[in-house]
Amino acid sequence: MEAVADQKKGAKKWGRQRWRRGVAAALVLPVAACTVWYMFRHSASTAHKKAKADPEARAFLHLDPFVVNLADPRGDQFLRIGIDLGLERASEEHKGTGQSELPNARARDTILMVLTTCNADDLMAPAGKAKLKDELTKALREHVPELGVQEVYFTEFLLQR
Repeated sequence: MEAVADQKKGAKKWGRQRWRRGVAAALVLPVAACTVWYMFRHSASTAHKKAKADPEARAFLHLDPFVVNLADPRGDQFLRIGIDLGLERASEEHKGTGQSELPNARARDTILMVLTTCNADDLMAPAGKAKLKDELTKALREHVPELGVQEVYFTEFLLQR
């Protein structure tokens, strides 16, 4: 008789535990789902706002490919890179500023100065390429401000070791 009473008591205890777990799951799962939804929505809207905050390039300037020796102790590493520049105004607008044509020579010189300081190991990683884009954009804005460089685009990227 005691064994039957213990079984019923155990069944009630098991039933209560299942009920508590069910209630906990019913409360936790919707909260977790809402949290995940909010995080994804928030990150997407932040990226969209950032994209809108950055002005879009109105014109593009294609530069002939560069072949440079990289900063390497052995001196046998080369980079062939094609670059297009995203400009904030079209080339017709540059003519109105008193300039006959775009300052390609100064832009190429600035790019070469930045490229020759690069290390091949750094450029192999995606983060190194992103850093190079940032350095080129900053240098071009500083040394050739009349271009109005908004973005640097790599059209070729060949690293020879």
